[in-house]
Amino acid sequence: MDLFKDLNYESYLLENPLNLLLGINLENYGDVKEKITRSPYETVSNSEYPNPTELDDLIRLHYLVRSRKVTTILEIGVGKSTAVFSDALSKNKDLYSEYVAENLRRSNPFECHSVDNNEDWINAVKLEYIDLKNVTYHFCKCEVSSINSRICTLFHGMPNICPDLIYLDGPDQFSPEGDVRGLSTKHPDRMPMSGDIITIEHFLTPGTLIVVDGRTANARFIKENLQRNWHYLHFPEYDQHFFELREDPLGVYNRRQIEFCLGEDWEGLSKQV
Repeated sequence: MDLFKDLNYESYLLENPLNLLLGINLENYGDVKEKITRSPYETVSNSEYPNPTELDDLIRLHYLVRSRKVTTILEIGVGKSTAVFSDALSKNKDLYSEYVAENLRRSNPFECHSVDNNEDWINAVKLEYIDLKNVTYHFCKCEVSSINSRICTLFHGMPNICPDLIYLDGPDQFSPEGDVRGLSTKHPDRMPMSGDIITIEHFLTPGTLIVVDGRTANARFIKENLQRNWHYLHFPEYDQHFFELREDPLGVYNRRQIEFCLGEDWEGLSKQV
């Protein structure tokens, strides 16, 4: 799974000026490929919108949506990534909408469904990016729960869609409500532990890609509880985790989508018809 073999950050940014979309002055930003160094508690104590922009992450997300011809995104945790997903899906729609409508079974084509339990963040993103017509926001309550006797958090009111890309970057560890036997994620030395993806795994179609931004403990929790044939990669230099569902197609429409979006040589595709 060589997701970024053809990605040149500078060239890609010239072709897709995300810096203009996000209001970033490149002269003051620095190297677009470099990670931002943060203080130990910055990522667990900063609940104010926006967080510092990590342009390398956002370029990679845009590239994944474009290169994989993604049609439907489930975003868990709103932010600047919401605008990036919207832009990439709009470009895919311009190029592929006719083929998708005539050949694939995609009931939510070129839509991004963004989930968050922080209504202030949702409103801030809506205010900053007022013209994201292909984004649907879902304000959902989030509670501490458990899966297989392991404490985690679960949203209530998730969008009932079939995504081919899931991006996990929420919730934070302090906002989920409740506890299990007095235990929760609400401690600065603990970490977010979302379990929603595990609960919908059996609905996901081969070829689906999951991207977990940071959240290494959460990514390991997901990895240990997924039950299907997922190919997993961790890029420490990106601080991101990737899961790709590699199974034979479920039927003719799933096969057609895989061949169109990922190519006939995709690793999970059996040559048997």
